[in-house]
Amino acid sequence: MFDPFLDDLHQGIQDRGGTLLPLDQDLAVQQSERNQSSIRSWLWDVPDFRRWRVTRLDAGDSLQVLNSVAYPEHTLDHPILGIDLLWFGARQKLVAVLDFQPLVQAPDYMDRHFSGLKALHQRFPDLSGEETMRSFDPHQYFSPWLLFCRGGADQATRSLPSAFDSFLDCFWRMHDASAAAPSLLPPEQVADLQVAYDLYSAERDPAHGLFTSHFGKTWSDRFLHEFLFPSAQR
Repeated sequence: MFDPFLDDLHQGIQDRGGTLLPLDQDLAVQQSERNQSSIRSWLWDVPDFRRWRVTRLDAGDSLQVLNSVAYPEHTLDHPILGIDLLWFGARQKLVAVLDFQPLVQAPDYMDRHFSGLKALHQRFPDLSGEETMRSFDPHQYFSPWLLFCRGGADQATRSLPSAFDSFLDCFWRMHDASAAAPSLLPPEQVADLQVAYDLYSAERDPAHGLFTSHFGKTWSDRFLHEFLFPSAQR
């Protein structure tokens, strides 16, 4: 389901000079002993980004997942890239979250970084529903213009592919504009806010329970703290 999205994401990263970083084999690839599900992860070194991770879970018709989070360098104050796509094939159910996750909610910060995402929010009404996320506070580390959907096959096959490509293009444009202008936040504050993001996300991320059900608690705990949100250990 999400392999074309994964290919587009990785190609965009490489086009921007990204190179793969070594990753412990146990974290890079894991096969479930309980069923046929498998999970693969990549860690990228990308110019202007402190950390960029990608994860792809393939559990056949039961579940497909694509997740990616990109943290800018501390000298850049722009939002964290957040991608979370889940497809439950047996139920024909899509959950999609695409957002520029703001470090702060100040109006001048929003005005500077979110004009492009605002336009996408209006362009893709299928992915701009008012339903809130269940595990997170939508007013903390999420923007008012995130692309969010609990839908079905129509959204998965028609709306999402175009929205995904447009979202990535929009993020790179926002990044370029932000990198060319002085940061609104000092590097020390950006560093603290990124750590706070990891702490907040590690406590609430529903993926931990999902990974536990497929790969066991021991591995999932390690994956959460060493790969997904390593700053949460500090």
